[in-house]
Amino acid sequence: MTQEFDVIVVGAGIIGPVLAHALANDGRKVLLIEKNWDEPDRIVGELLQPGGVQALERLGLADCIEGIDGIPVYGYGVFFRGEAVNIPYPKSSDGQTILGKSFHHGRLVMKLREAAKGCSNVVPLEATVNELVKDEAGQVVGVICTKKSENEETKLKFSAPLTFVADGIFSKFRKECLPVQPKLRSHFVGFIMKGTTLPYPKHGHVILARKSPILMYQIGSNEVRVLVDVQGKLPSISNGDMKNYMLEEVLPEIPKQIQHGFKEGVENDRIRSMTNSFLPPTRNTHKGVILIGDAMNMRHPLTGGGMTVAFWDVVHIAELLSKKNVPDFSDTGLVIKQMSKHHWNRKSRASMINILAMALYALFSAPENSENLRILQLSCFKYFQLGGIAVSGPVGLLSGLIPNPLVLMFHFYAVALYGILFHVLLAPLWPSETSPNDLKDTTGKPSSKDSMIFTPATVGLTVAYLPLNIIKALSVLYTACVVFLPLVWSEIC
Repeated sequence: MTQEFDVIVVGAGIIGPVLAHALANDGRKVLLIEKNWDEPDRIVGELLQPGGVQALERLGLADCIEGIDGIPVYGYGVFFRGEAVNIPYPKSSDGQTILGKSFHHGRLVMKLREAAKGCSNVVPLEATVNELVKDEAGQVVGVICTKKSENEETKLKFSAPLTFVADGIFSKFRKECLPVQPKLRSHFVGFIMKGTTLPYPKHGHVILARKSPILMYQIGSNEVRVLVDVQGKLPSISNGDMKNYMLEEVLPEIPKQIQHGFKEGVENDRIRSMTNSFLPPTRNTHKGVILIGDAMNMRHPLTGGGMTVAFWDVVHIAELLSKKNVPDFSDTGLVIKQMSKHHWNRKSRASMINILAMALYALFSAPENSENLRILQLSCFKYFQLGGIAVSGPVGLLSGLIPNPLVLMFHFYAVALYGILFHVLLAPLWPSETSPNDLKDTTGKPSSKDSMIFTPATVGLTVAYLPLNIIKALSVLYTACVVFLPLVWSEIC
């Protein structure tokens, strides 16, 4: 059986229904295919930054984050070696905090699907897409899928001049469409704490533990999501090794007021894991098919920017491929031309979010044997404690409200230079209890939490060790460049 549509969307997770809704409202006949329309139960996509909320507003879907027991998010709290700093989201012109939203992932997905199904031009189908159909020239002209009924399977073929593949992090069709593939960075191990009030209510929490970062945020009236980043091979969940790891290695890193809730969550809730991968964006050059969302571009979920990138991609695509710009999707050359514009239009926001996520993860997961990264990690936290522009700039980037990679570059190197100045060059004058990995500074002087101490001894040490400290400073700056510049290059290419 063959049916023709203007466009086929493969996948009805986060981005698929939003794209189908936007294209259908522009008068396109859309086939939206999803293998399972039941509510998904996953530990991803549970915090939407303010920039993502604004994108949904632009798309007319802001009501989808309402009525799902969602929690308004006012900013972040960052914890490091017994200290904490509050990082509020920016305020609007009328003085109100611009809010994000956290929720159960599946509930948002179901609301987005309902919105798409509510469009008369959208045909929803529960089926598994097996193949992208190509013509003799190699252009994708449709899909072949399998629809299951009670006692049989039916193969269906659907034709369309344009197919969007939005089948997520484990995309079936990525290898045949993209020249690069995801690189695994780590895993998030997640569970839910119940009956626990976080130190900063209605805020995301980032705990800079010694081995890797820990995230916490409220996703319901009585539920807090915990995500522990684990590098390397995962301890077994089935035989109890993971539970022991959480209680022995991670629990001591948690703020004391929520350790009891953490322990109960580990012991009573289902522990699950998800992969954290990096996939830089690539140009769309394949005729008749476009990969979007996590199928095309991924970053570490540390900063919660994935949905913001996805929703803004739909904003740009809906405009560039609107009927006024592309009357007929059969005009493949024009579609590719418009998508080439999209590749660059998305850069200001998507590249900023991608680079920020991967750069922060490099600092926040600094291994214990990397003194330079530990210095940068400490410097990042101390930079936040300065307040003012040292907070408003980074949180504006994190929230997706400042779509400017140059601002990111400024703050990243400001962190590096701040660390070089106070924790390397002037280390004897600037002791700190939160020195990286409890290291002594480069002079061997024990740490303390006093402000700068100008004494003949400390000034003398600073002068005496200045040549060595200059070498160390250059080494830290080099490490910062090694972290940041390859990420910039991956976005430019």
